[in-house]
Amino acid sequence: MADSAAPVWLVVGLGNPGPTYAGHRHNVGYLVADELASRLGAPFRAHKSGRADVVEGRLGLPGQEGPRVVLMRARCYMNETGGPVKQLAGFYKVPPERIVAVHDELDIAFDTMRVKLGGGDNGHNGLRSMRGSLGTGDFYRVRVGIGRPPGRQDPADFVLSNYSTAERKILPFQVDRAADAVESLVTEGLERTQQRFNS
Repeated sequence: MADSAAPVWLVVGLGNPGPTYAGHRHNVGYLVADELASRLGAPFRAHKSGRADVVEGRLGLPGQEGPRVVLMRARCYMNETGGPVKQLAGFYKVPPERIVAVHDELDIAFDTMRVKLGGGDNGHNGLRSMRGSLGTGDFYRVRVGIGRPPGRQDPADFVLSNYSTAERKILPFQVDRAADAVESLVTEGLERTQQRFNS
């Protein structure tokens, strides 16, 4: 990658590996990472740490030299994500303030999202693991709304279930918009991104 001195962003798509989990609400972070990888025109490859798949490239407007970005999907379960994140952050020399976690959010309605810096983990195992390994929660979050479970369904079961048929029709647009938010965050900063995407 050219200009190795340029600062690097680490974008972490949170999810669980393997086909069993692929369509689950909890895996929307993986879907957004896949969309960003397709924009970079590169497939995920195993990192030499062995604990994550990565894509390296530059995000930004066509014809402009955008910031260097490493997209990451951990190869372990959500609640163990922090270790691989810390490893890659060390490898690429990325401080917490240039890490973006993309994750599902129960407290935000489906087809909406919020972008923020820092905050609690709100019971999200992936965020809790990242906070524990990094020693701080001061990283960016692109919080993709999945809404609350219907009736009395346990939230833990709800996040590990597939999107409904109606939701699956809208999901590609939601994923695309979340990928736009990540691009905006690394190129234009938090304030402008929140103005555009905190619907």
